[in-house]
Amino acid sequence: MTAPMSPAAGQPASSGSAGRSAPGGSTGGVSYQAAGVDVDAGERAVEAMRGHVARASRPEVVGSLGGFAGLFALDTARYRKPLLASSTDGVGTKIAVARALDVHDTVGIDLVAMVVDDLVVCGAEPLFLLDYIACGSLDPRRVALLVSGVATGCEQAGCALVGGETAEHPGLMGADDYDLAATGIGVVEADDVLGPERVRPGDALIALGSSGLHSNGFSLVRHVLFGPAREGFPGGIGPDGLASLRGHEPTLGTTLGEALLTPTRIYAKDCLALAAATEVHAFAHITGGGLAANLARVIPAGLLATLDRSTWTPPPIFALLAERGPVAQVEMERTFNQGIGMVAVVAPAAVDDALALLAARGVPAWLAGQVTAPDGAEPAEAETADRLAARLTGIHP
Repeated sequence: MTAPMSPAAGQPASSGSAGRSAPGGSTGGVSYQAAGVDVDAGERAVEAMRGHVARASRPEVVGSLGGFAGLFALDTARYRKPLLASSTDGVGTKIAVARALDVHDTVGIDLVAMVVDDLVVCGAEPLFLLDYIACGSLDPRRVALLVSGVATGCEQAGCALVGGETAEHPGLMGADDYDLAATGIGVVEADDVLGPERVRPGDALIALGSSGLHSNGFSLVRHVLFGPAREGFPGGIGPDGLASLRGHEPTLGTTLGEALLTPTRIYAKDCLALAAATEVHAFAHITGGGLAANLARVIPAGLLATLDRSTWTPPPIFALLAERGPVAQVEMERTFNQGIGMVAVVAPAAVDDALALLAARGVPAWLAGQVTAPDGAEPAEAETADRLAARLTGIHP
């Protein structure tokens, strides 16, 4: 990544950094390693992740792992008026489940999904991403697994992993603790930006199916399934919770842990293909806040987007959580994606072509609703006081 590792203060430590202990012991006095920062482990982590970073590249990437900055040669001749788009996000407390199960090669995919699928909402092609890994004690094996997931996510999204940071924070984080974040950059033609300005009455709402919970609502998930966090156990999940994670759930067809750690579906390439081939007016990435709140973000004032629950059945993991909580439907719907990870707002005439394209790409998708002007009013005349622009109606099958 751009710097092999950073100590708690955030100063990059590379193979030529001052204060590095000589092989075989300290040069005398108090060492950095004695303070909890293992520079040698950081260098081993960089070597372990090198192959993963190399496979998450693009022709525009300049240079290689280990520099102070990641370079990307944007071919501006391809664009009339390019706009750069940026997004930053994390994985959230899904990491607690990964830590409890000691499975670390999937949450990096979640990280990329959270970033690139926010970029594509405005029509931007994800170009490159930088990650940030903070940990209490640096374990090169675990860091390499985390980066392998990030690289896999970048491959799925078609973007490059041009750098990042691995920071060791002794005394601030527990030895087993870690957190992930990333920033992504994309590009879109100024004339092609998608969003509320393009949405019209009569537009169709096409739902793109999720792979499961994705990366949102895991604080509620853990509260429902495992109760309060248990100190001293990885991820705060005690022995009973760990046994539950490892147990087979008949309704899920897999273990609970595997269902919870299913990586977030990455829609970037599919959304870009859809926008290039059909008349897409907007996308809504369904993350924290659920379906209505996220869909409302791309619906202009005076219009109403209505999703019909009768058009789909949420995957079994949602029913399991609702039953074990119990969690009321209204709470489920404002916390989880309920089986829809992205919504495409398309022109009515584009529905058949859009569904055919998504089916050909292996993306589960269906017509789930419509945009209307409430009570038949024109957008300029409709009530806009509370800007409640989206709702769910009907009953799931």
